[in-house]
Amino acid sequence: MSASRTKAAGRPRSAEKDAAILQAALQLLATQGYTRMSLSQVAEVARVSKSTIHLRWKTKADLVTAALAAVRMVEAPPAGGNTRADLVAILDDFAATVQRVRGMALIGTCLAEEAHTPELLALLRERTVLPRRDLLRTVLEQACCRGEIRPEGDLEAAVSALLGPFYADYMAGQGGRAGWAEEAVDLVLAGLRPA
Repeated sequence: MSASRTKAAGRPRSAEKDAAILQAALQLLATQGYTRMSLSQVAEVARVSKSTIHLRWKTKADLVTAALAAVRMVEAPPAGGNTRADLVAILDDFAATVQRVRGMALIGTCLAEEAHTPELLALLRERTVLPRRDLLRTVLEQACCRGEIRPEGDLEAAVSALLGPFYADYMAGQGGRAGWAEEAVDLVLAGLRPA
């Protein structure tokens, strides 16, 4: 019997266990931080065995970034065709997610651990950073197709300019400042408007 047939014959994975593990990982990430949390702690909080976790995620970095990916854009409304509103919704959801999971500390850990655990930063980029940038770029591309912004505008730079104020405010001790997303969007759209 082939390995694939044997695997197919097994029990399907439990969506409830998957959700419990991801939620436990987020909870411990927020309370313990990446370095101090362990897969044993996740297993205990989720009420599963450690081997159950390893069946789904190979490493702690894999689990943590999967958990972060699972909460990305869970509260933002779907794109409605209003460029400003769509961009603000994406940025507000980004800020809420980062704050909910103590994401700035995680980003710092990822950067500090890059030399020793490069897969952590690579997975964070792949599962959370780049998809978020794609969401913003898609809204801008649609605005370009509607003639709302210049076709020659640098959309990659615009995406960075939309996200940058969040990080800058945090480093200046002004994290969570009300209205930052609207201000960032208005500034970027003003720079991209057709002459």
